[in-house]
Amino acid sequence: MTDSTITDKELHLEHEEDNRMWGFSIILLSESVIFLSFFAGYIVYKTTAVNWLPPGVSGLEIREPAINTIILVSSSFVIYIAERFLHKENIWGFRIFWLLTMAMGSYFLYGQAVEWMGLEFGFTSGVFGGVFYLLTGFHGLHVLTGVLLQAIMLIRSFIPGNYAGGEFGVESTSLFWHFVDVIWIVLFVLIYVWQ
Repeated sequence: MTDSTITDKELHLEHEEDNRMWGFSIILLSESVIFLSFFAGYIVYKTTAVNWLPPGVSGLEIREPAINTIILVSSSFVIYIAERFLHKENIWGFRIFWLLTMAMGSYFLYGQAVEWMGLEFGFTSGVFGGVFYLLTGFHGLHVLTGVLLQAIMLIRSFIPGNYAGGEFGVESTSLFWHFVDVIWIVLFVLIYVWQ
């Protein structure tokens, strides 16, 4: 009877974890709809506006944003390695690569802040200015959220036995990070490449 009770508990926990990941997937889907709406608005405005760029602006500098893009996209591979270390129960390997992912995300935010400070236009500089700051700012907020979630997961790794056998929080934070990276790739192409 004890064996069947343990089995029932294990099945309940497995079902509960499936529900949590399903719920988290719904959250990411709703975030995707928001970003897709912004992308559609950007495309409509860009293709219909007579004077798309603000006066005196001929285009955006692409070099530094491209470097930031490489760093952010590379961080998806780094967080994946951190997860692999956790699955192998190598907590120090997990911590090192998780912390490296946080550093890469923080560097991206720093790079975005530097770019914003050097721009010749503001939020109120026509449709382009408003849409540019809205899209990059909203994405930056998601990067900041991802870094903060990673910090929480890193702190939790110092609780003995907390991540024995894996952890939903780590998996969902990693999935969120991959989502943020994919969204940035689309943003980078729309804003910087397609000028």
